Amino acid sequence: MDRVPVTLLTGFLGSGKSTLLTQILHDPGFADTAVIVNEFGEVGLDGILIHHEDGQIVEMTSGCICCTIRGDIRQTLLKLQRDLDLRKIPNFSRLVVESTGLADPAPVIHTLMSDPFLDNHYMLGGVITTIDAINGEETLNSHKECLKQIAVADRLVITKTDLIDESSNLEKLEKLKAKLSSINPNAPILCCHEQDFEFSSLFNTSLYDPNSKTMNVRQWLNDEANIKNEKIHNHQHSHGHTHQDVTRHGSDIRSFTLVFNQPIEIDSFAKALEVLAFTNGANLLRLKGIVNTKDRPGKPLVIHGVQHVFHDPVWLDDWPDENHQTRLVFITNKIDREILDDFFKSWLGSYNGQWQ
Repeated sequence: MDRVPVTLLTGFLGSGKSTLLTQILHDPGFADTAVIVNEFGEVGLDGILIHHEDGQIVEMTSGCICCTIRGDIRQTLLKLQRDLDLRKIPNFSRLVVESTGLADPAPVIHTLMSDPFLDNHYMLGGVITTIDAINGEETLNSHKECLKQIAVADRLVITKTDLIDESSNLEKLEKLKAKLSSINPNAPILCCHEQDFEFSSLFNTSLYDPNSKTMNVRQWLNDEANIKNEKIHNHQHSHGHTHQDVTRHGSDIRSFTLVFNQPIEIDSFAKALEVLAFTNGANLLRLKGIVNTKDRPGKPLVIHGVQHVFHDPVWLDDWPDENHQTRLVFITNKIDREILDDFFKSWLGSYNGQWQ
């Protein structure tokens, strides 16, 4: 039986996964690609912010990914196959799973390699990891998830080189490349802004082989197998932490969603974000959102920010859904919800936000 190759797209928060995936989906050569998006947080925005054809996105918002991905990815893939068998969705020859930036990739890889039911229809063809050229080295030194994501990769893609100052571009890139090579010497390192970069170079892999990796990749996968085989292990409740709060990942990383019911003045909003990035940028792991402004009624504004860097906002011609509320998703390190609440109250005089 022909099996569909699955590519795991991983990389830390703000490393450019969604941007790269959007570009891939716009390429006519990838029109027969199905996508599963997994996002850490209370409200999944990637299904909105990734431009896609109807039916091409299967989105799941699963909270603490280390605890739920083993079940979610399996059930999602089986449902995808059932929909395909019932002809509810068109045929696809490739599947991309975009994981949250906080994900330990080992559980997903183990599931895709070892589940006998999935093995009838899918095979893990490769792992792509994106690395931010601006924050990549600092993130690698601070977050073990980033180290794992790089170590398991078949392809390493450096993003955002266009945002680096030209005078320091070569030195910064070469230093980052050297560090990546020391972690994963067998994975080609690609820069997505180079002229000869082609999307096809990301997918010209064969069956995923953990034996070709260094560091502790095989041990990580063996640990996942041991967890799965523990009979007393309750997958939903026995990971050593509670699951009532699906926005928590570890003790310090949290996700919040702020919703504004009324349109916002864009000047006040822009100044607030500027101050937030200046005062708390190091702990602002991710901010993405869709904004309803007084300045352009009916035309939502899409924003993306990582730590101190905010990318150019994008105006959409229409709202992607019937809900015209401003929705801001924050992923933070050591920033409590109350701090953000007080911050926006002080900066936006007509504050009418609510947390979800």
